[in-house]
Amino acid sequence: MQEFDFIIVGAGSAGYAAARTARELGKRVAFVDPGPLGGLCILRGCMPSKTLLRSGELAQLAREAGELGVQVRVEGYDWPRMVERKRRIIEGFADYRIEGIRDFPVFAGPARFLSGHEIEVGGQRLHGQRFLIATGSVVSGPEDVPGLAEVGYLTSDEVLELERPPKSVIVLGGGYVAAELGQFMHRMGVATTFIQRSPRLLSSEDHDLGDALTGYFREEGITVHTGTTLERAFLREGRKVLAFRHEGRVVEAEAEEIFFALGRSPNVAGLDLQRAGVTYDRYGVGIDAYLRTSNPDIFAAGDVAGRFQLVHVAIYEGELAARNAFSSEQRKADYALVDAHTVFTDPQVAVAGRRERDLIAAGKPYLKGSYPFDDLGKAISVGLTKGFVKMLADPDDGRILGVGIVGAEASDLIHESIALLYFNATVYDVMRMPHLHPTLAEIMTYPAEEIAAALTAGRAAQAVAGAGAAGSVA
Repeated sequence: MQEFDFIIVGAGSAGYAAARTARELGKRVAFVDPGPLGGLCILRGCMPSKTLLRSGELAQLAREAGELGVQVRVEGYDWPRMVERKRRIIEGFADYRIEGIRDFPVFAGPARFLSGHEIEVGGQRLHGQRFLIATGSVVSGPEDVPGLAEVGYLTSDEVLELERPPKSVIVLGGGYVAAELGQFMHRMGVATTFIQRSPRLLSSEDHDLGDALTGYFREEGITVHTGTTLERAFLREGRKVLAFRHEGRVVEAEAEEIFFALGRSPNVAGLDLQRAGVTYDRYGVGIDAYLRTSNPDIFAAGDVAGRFQLVHVAIYEGELAARNAFSSEQRKADYALVDAHTVFTDPQVAVAGRRERDLIAAGKPYLKGSYPFDDLGKAISVGLTKGFVKMLADPDDGRILGVGIVGAEASDLIHESIALLYFNATVYDVMRMPHLHPTLAEIMTYPAEEIAAALTAGRAAQAVAGAGAAGSVA
């Protein structure tokens, strides 16, 4: 039996970050992974999807170029070339990551816990002082949609590997993956219909962000049904049909393919976690604030822990889990900044800090300022007028609590907000910071000015009220 200080089950982003951190602490580290190596983000997530999305963006830019006086015609799409380019780029990313992974001992095969300190892989037993479960997530099953398993469907993995696009597609879901890949297929000439159970796309975000994106999708020509109840799927003359209840009646949508994008589940199948004393449910492996599972010698990080399915969160959790596993100083996970995120639709959506819905639920007072891109000089000049930015601030001192953006380059613009939140900046700090003109980044100054004006007005009103009270007392 081979022994290690730290055995990491899963060599994705969380696992790799944990391995490097533990090695820096002088620990003997090993990976157990069935392959292919590289992790979801590189192989089937962030990177391949963004590679394809760029083709969709270029196609849309060509369609809209006439508005700027440039005559361009989209004559067609070389789908095999797009897929080949994506595979070539991803192969380069994966090779680089695999080189780093193979700096450690790697035991190839599915893992199975035998006890709290032993694991079996490929008939070989390994003993670990500490473990990290970082097996990621898998596409959730279609059990909630009767008939879908029999009819057949595409997952996000399969959409990314299509050798040719379908002529039409029904997208089940309205989250990040559904929105990004659904809009991409629409822009590639696929007749696309979204069927979303919630009242809007991106239902986990603030209503105004989701409502805005839903409206822009419809303006682009994408059919979006919201507030539905899925009834059943079936075949009709070789085509796939989805029956759903909408506004009190049963409606049918028909397409060549169905893209099932109703979430992901923790990847725990076959691990025999109960033998290790690790509890889990359908949302993920249970962890405490220090990323420990119910077995204090076993940690979990990344998608399998079920908190935030974001690669930068996985990296953060992997590094923190490794430190907590071997350091005397224990640190709680703090997601106040780390849960910032973006959706690479067009327009993009990005969020940092507290969401408005969370502040309302917590009963925390706040001030809000917002400003539309269609009133911003640079946005008007370059034809990027969709969306808005909103800023939330403390009503006492103007400290920024959160920012939400729907608009062009939101994924980059949000980083100013992350920095502001990191330094506990106020709206007055935003106003004092130079913002170059003309830029999209200038838009951040306008909601800050709106909140600052509200703060000044509020203090003036308090002063007047105070003076009146003093006078009456006198």
